[in-house]
Amino acid sequence: MATIRTYLVDANEKAGNRTFVRWKSHGEWHSWSFAELYKRTRIVSEAFNKINTQPGFRVALMMENRPEWLVTYLGLATVGMEVVPIDARLQEKEVSYILRDSGAYAIVASGKLWPLLSSIAPNLPNLKHVIVLDGAVTSETKDGHVVAHDYVSLLDSVQEIALKPDAFFDNNIPVESDIASIIYTSGTTGYPKGAMLTHGNFTTQLEGALQYFHVYEHDNFLLVLPLHHGFAFSANFLVPLCCRCEISMVENLRTVAENMKEVSPTMLLAVPLLAEKMYNGIMAKLKKSKVAKLLLNLGFGKVIGKKVKEGLGGRLRLIICGGAATDIAVMKGYNKLGIGIMEGYGLTETSPICALTPEHDIRYGSVGKVIPNCEARIAEPNEEGVGEIQIKGPIVMQGYFNNEAATAACMDGDWFMTGDLGKMDKDGYITITGRKKCMIVNREGKNIYPEEVEGTIANSPWILESLVLGYNEEGEKGERVGAIVVPNLDYFAEHKENGQAWTDEQINAKCRDEVQNAVKAISAYKHPRRIIIRMEPFEKTTTLKVKRFLYKI
Repeated sequence: MATIRTYLVDANEKAGNRTFVRWKSHGEWHSWSFAELYKRTRIVSEAFNKINTQPGFRVALMMENRPEWLVTYLGLATVGMEVVPIDARLQEKEVSYILRDSGAYAIVASGKLWPLLSSIAPNLPNLKHVIVLDGAVTSETKDGHVVAHDYVSLLDSVQEIALKPDAFFDNNIPVESDIASIIYTSGTTGYPKGAMLTHGNFTTQLEGALQYFHVYEHDNFLLVLPLHHGFAFSANFLVPLCCRCEISMVENLRTVAENMKEVSPTMLLAVPLLAEKMYNGIMAKLKKSKVAKLLLNLGFGKVIGKKVKEGLGGRLRLIICGGAATDIAVMKGYNKLGIGIMEGYGLTETSPICALTPEHDIRYGSVGKVIPNCEARIAEPNEEGVGEIQIKGPIVMQGYFNNEAATAACMDGDWFMTGDLGKMDKDGYITITGRKKCMIVNREGKNIYPEEVEGTIANSPWILESLVLGYNEEGEKGERVGAIVVPNLDYFAEHKENGQAWTDEQINAKCRDEVQNAVKAISAYKHPRRIIIRMEPFEKTTTLKVKRFLYKI
């Protein structure tokens, strides 16, 4: 097995002059080669040695996507330090919890986060150093037990020694079993837990996943998703590092289309929401052309697809979706245009990718097969073959940091209990049906999967999103099905009632009618008995998953 350090050293030796990462700043594109990345990694490692950070120490990394994220991570992990990535958009209470729970010795953060960190640092006894970018800290200062440093100044102070033989980087080499990252779950059910993931977890996952799709040295991965999330980290950072190809960072979500035209990516890693928004934008333009509509109807989508690809930079060949289920119609639509799209499945605790659709054997509605060297099983399947998906193999985390009880609760021997419900066909393709904790059991003992009902309701354009939950009537055993529905107010605005704006009462009535009509497609026992209309979108995690625990019928 390799370590993350192995990928970096090999890339420097075999592809040193090739571009690894490019990003846009002040209107201009900049880049680092693999050789420059390697050099800067050595400097980062030496900088942390200077502030007495040793292998095995935990260091938090909290910044938006930027080249410093990549090189700081490598500077820490490649010498055996344990990185705690933190979402830069989290609030003070959440950040404080993760830093306290992880016992982080130091944190590296964007300049805009300095006010937040300076306010919570005095209450974190294990935190000794705060290293800040963007000139937010002008000189080294000490406040109580915490020392604040300017990132650039700290790195500059060790540059000479870092590039000499026998530097800190040369004398500290991690092994496969060493922790590389402690990634805190997004907390859809309460406080997050830190999944301890080793170098071996990540590298065996990559080596398995890369047997399901091909990556070329000329590929260019567009980086849209945040690097603190396991999917982007593994697929959008480690894969290009391992395969010695290129990463292009978008400026922000509003500039994705513009940046694609500028850098001509070949690969896009996306959550379904992004893939669907892109597709809807493409189709909205095509529908305005009678010729395009005719060619699509005649089955000549790939002819139109050439023009579509030009608008996406001209080279896009594959989209890989993860994080949630992708609309089958969207997947088929991309394929008709000649753009490949495939799905994967995973959890933070499985490094994260544990299943993937083989690039040339896609089965719509399935998240694919478990990656090589690992196993999947359906535990206690019902008469429909549905049970909990469980995973075993070298991609499974070492456990939750500082939480033996939570670790024991999610393991069945060597099998990680995902909490997801699904079924598996004879060829090993897995289909997700819902979450075990979300499953509703009605008075007749029938199992109802909220995601199925939510997917059915989603077919109505009048409804933006829905949440299906179980509720109890007083004195009754078993649950009834209820739904909280958010109207698609933009759609209501576009489709006025007799030329008049909709009133709240009319919107409520229309949404109820739409739910009742939509669910006619599924069995009556799955129909919501209670429907609540909510005008505000649901509160979500930073990975756009609804915080279900906040809502009840």
